[in-house]
Amino acid sequence: MSATTPPDIVRCAYLDLVVTDLARAREFYVDVLGLTVTAEDDEAIYLRTLEEFIHHNLVLRKGPVAAAAAFAYRVRTPEDVDRAEEWFAARGCRTERRKEGFVKGIGDSVRVTDPLGFPYEFFYEVAHVERLAWRYDLHTPGALVRLDHFNQVTPDVPKGREYLEDLGFRVTEDIKDDEGTTYAAWLRRKDTVHDTALTGGDGPRLHHIAFATHEKHNVLSICDKLGALRMSDVIERGPGRHGVSNAFYLYIRDPDGHRVEIYTQDYYTGDPDNPTVTWDVHDNQRRDWWGNPVVPSWYTEASPVLDLDGNPQPLHERTDSSEMAVTVGADGFSYTRKGDEEQGFKLGSSL
Repeated sequence: MSATTPPDIVRCAYLDLVVTDLARAREFYVDVLGLTVTAEDDEAIYLRTLEEFIHHNLVLRKGPVAAAAAFAYRVRTPEDVDRAEEWFAARGCRTERRKEGFVKGIGDSVRVTDPLGFPYEFFYEVAHVERLAWRYDLHTPGALVRLDHFNQVTPDVPKGREYLEDLGFRVTEDIKDDEGTTYAAWLRRKDTVHDTALTGGDGPRLHHIAFATHEKHNVLSICDKLGALRMSDVIERGPGRHGVSNAFYLYIRDPDGHRVEIYTQDYYTGDPDNPTVTWDVHDNQRRDWWGNPVVPSWYTEASPVLDLDGNPQPLHERTDSSEMAVTVGADGFSYTRKGDEEQGFKLGSSL
């Protein structure tokens, strides 16, 4: 393996997302969720959260196929863009560099097709905009304040974990079984539980993008608003409390089916000896701390990702056991207290 130095990644910064109906997407992300428009034209809308000072956290771009075009990360220095290009090229990955950037508001950038087939972008140069943290006149009851993380579906979680650790990410939590199968892993650069996560399944696909609120009541307010607008059908899962990450969550689906998580109150992970938390795949509280079942669509449905030419990446089938197969339905086994023989009404029949 080449001795190239990986880039110093600061955080997940924005998602370049292709939508099929820009007007409907704008209604969802701006009118309903309250994201702030930084710029827009007939082809794209650039959105940011209330505490953000860089140009955007989400690009909605009109296209024929709803898909993720780039998972973008801010790096610490301009030289780290060079390092990203060299690091991925040394691993045989396709790279494309644009000094003027791939989207508005972002300068010199490199996009790569990573070893898992995902389109990653790395940039330093960015336009600054007004941080709206103090503009409480603009804050809604469900105010989205930060981009928190991505979640990616890949058939080989251990391979992805090893590659991302080589890239400088650190694992904070994972889900395994006694046979050694890894079902999911959470990896971070900033000092929270994750900047991205790997979920086992057919991939590469985007599982979700997550935006943070300050408190639980903000998440509940979003649920109330969706109900008032007769949009409760977009709520896929939650609200609830995760075991993994300890965060309060809600999963909703946009007009194209892209999954959005609303997320709050995870924990600090910045110490060098921060311990990795490992969950048993059969622990009924790993995905929902209250033991509520996960809907099957959450395990099976996700968004395509694009290659650097804008074409959907082909899917590769997961050959390891799936988390849904070993924990959901009549053939699955879960526990609330390890060693219990009795299965309650929540366990073994969550379909």
